[in-house]
Amino acid sequence: MLRNIPIITKNLLIINVLAYLATVVLEPRGIDLNQWGGLHFFMASDFHLFQFVTYQFLHGSFMHLFFNMFALWMFGGVVEHVWGSKKFIFYYIFCGIGAGICQEVVQYVTYANEGLAAYEYVNITGYGSMAVGDYLNQWCTIGASGAVYAILLAFGMTFPEDRIFIFPLPIPIKAKWFVIGYAAIELFSAMSSPGDGVAHMAHLGGMLFGFFLIRYWRKHPDNHFDMSGGQQFFDQMKRNFGQQRQRNSHMRAEPQQPRSATREDDMAYNARKKARQDEIDAILDKIRRSGYDSLTKEEKQTLFDASRER
Repeated sequence: MLRNIPIITKNLLIINVLAYLATVVLEPRGIDLNQWGGLHFFMASDFHLFQFVTYQFLHGSFMHLFFNMFALWMFGGVVEHVWGSKKFIFYYIFCGIGAGICQEVVQYVTYANEGLAAYEYVNITGYGSMAVGDYLNQWCTIGASGAVYAILLAFGMTFPEDRIFIFPLPIPIKAKWFVIGYAAIELFSAMSSPGDGVAHMAHLGGMLFGFFLIRYWRKHPDNHFDMSGGQQFFDQMKRNFGQQRQRNSHMRAEPQQPRSATREDDMAYNARKKARQDEIDAILDKIRRSGYDSLTKEEKQTLFDASRER
């Protein structure tokens, strides 16, 4: 299955899983990777700049890891196929850092509102009195959720009309409504459950940074990233179908026929080939405009048959 996943998405999945396994193995030996690589509050003594990157590959539980990696596998591979590996990994890391920055801002607001600068000790329920410095070092964020939420946004902005099934909804919904719904849920959760231990604002921060980055890329199509990735993705599919048909035509063993008959057969064959090419092009254009689910059963079968000829 991994062979069909694009290179960056596959490597991100592997790195996250290995990091989680390392955390599980090393923790009983007194080595806490989450404490070392997690993103600490920037005013805490345990804070380091590299944590803006390392925190994205650490997870606190198997379910935390599973849901993030499932979403990355489901949507990340599609986005990487369309954008290309270089653009995809830049977007992923950039949005993960952006999510961390938003989390730092939220933590600073909490720090200021609680007036912690004026105290040396704070009383923590269940822990008693704790030095403020030690308390701030407990503010640690881990997880790929910020970058993954940005990937969800990228999918929704790239394929807004595509319909996807989301459990437990009984019917498919358009990708754009799926993304908007997820953002609304996160915003509501951030407002209603600020102390639930989930970095909701980091999730929204990843989406926010992703939104502005995609808008920037769309307004500056001449930058070093390929902004026509989606168009070129389907154009490349067209070229692949065309090249395969040319190879098949060269390999075709034609029986010896009179000159006039051969000319008529060639004309008929070329006409059929052109008609087939036009049909495939029309189907691929329809996918680009409205998504794969917009195809009829006959069009899907035609595309499937053409892919088997490759």
